[in-house]
Amino acid sequence: MNLSYFIAKRISFKKAGGFSATIHKIAVGSLALGLAVSLVSFMVLGGFQSTVSEKVYGFTGHYQVQRFTMSNAFEEAPFSLNSEFYNTYKELPFITKAQAFAHKAALIKGEDEVEGILMKGVGQDFDSASFKKYVIEGRMLQIPDEGTSNEVMLSQHIANKLLLKVGDKITLYFVQDPPRYRRVEVVGIFQTYLENFDEKIIIGELQTIRNLNDWTKDQIGGLEIFVDDFTKIESYTPKMEEYMDYDLKLISSEDKFVEIFDWLKLLDNNVYVFIGLIAFVAIFNMGAILFILIMERTQMIGLLKALGSTTSQIRRIFFWNGMNILLRGMMIGNVLGLGIGMLQDQFKLIPLDAASYYMSYVPIDWNWPAFVLINLGIVALTAAVLLIPVMVISRVDPIRSIRFD
Repeated sequence: MNLSYFIAKRISFKKAGGFSATIHKIAVGSLALGLAVSLVSFMVLGGFQSTVSEKVYGFTGHYQVQRFTMSNAFEEAPFSLNSEFYNTYKELPFITKAQAFAHKAALIKGEDEVEGILMKGVGQDFDSASFKKYVIEGRMLQIPDEGTSNEVMLSQHIANKLLLKVGDKITLYFVQDPPRYRRVEVVGIFQTYLENFDEKIIIGELQTIRNLNDWTKDQIGGLEIFVDDFTKIESYTPKMEEYMDYDLKLISSEDKFVEIFDWLKLLDNNVYVFIGLIAFVAIFNMGAILFILIMERTQMIGLLKALGSTTSQIRRIFFWNGMNILLRGMMIGNVLGLGIGMLQDQFKLIPLDAASYYMSYVPIDWNWPAFVLINLGIVALTAAVLLIPVMVISRVDPIRSIRFD
């Protein structure tokens, strides 16, 4: 057996008592707490980013295809479903689905107030299953093959503001020449907690907008495109543009809602600084504690030198002792951090104010590559820091250290 490793095991906190055992436990505890907090921070950050991104993408798709126009109006210029892109987009394997939509500005009248809104018209290709998780009352639209059902879905924000509920009949006034209106029924109420959508969007039928704008049956305002991996959007964009008609444009949701995605990216910096500070404190504590252990074992170091042990052998004793503390701390820290994440993921123990945080509980994201990198980074940095205090051993004089008390 390796002599340095054997002695390191003999002076571990299981074998030692008193002051040494206390120092070992403090070192293990500080490393475990630092690692656990780092893991939980990454899980919460990833969960928050993925939850907000998922809501934006679920409402708008990863891309929108619209007709090119110089106008900045809310309403889109129509284009035909017979376009080259619509007939060939399935050749791109990363596109999972495409759904038609159109927007129409309107006024909605409640009992006492009138609110300006933007009606989003959807067709039968609308992914009701994915959107259903945002429905808190009522049901999804039932879109017929022919004609219209005159049904709409309101956000909770608009419904509360206008004192409306499921089953109410309301009138939508569309500002155009000539002005038109439609009498519709509220069949569902949704809530995404995103102000960009909840404060101004209602869901209606695409055919209703076609009738109001005198569009033909094959005309739409745009297409929402969904891809298999939103992290590869930058590489997908040039491939999709090759299939675009000359009068169509491709808009990324990240560009359209740049304020939301820039804010999410900014959160990365906060977490990196936070984790960096935690890692610095934990690793500094590790080095300081090992230095204290070396000072406490000064007599042992002198005795080993007197018996013929080399400085490198004695250094390895304390290096292995430090690595033993490190591995124990990492094991406890991983169990603690991942355990907290699992409990929160399963039971939603920590609630949030949805109005402020866009979700009702702390979300958890299981980013295993990031967890592995955190563990490897702590091992590498701590191992490097452990080399600093063990350098003191070379200056220990055997005669003076044996007499040291």
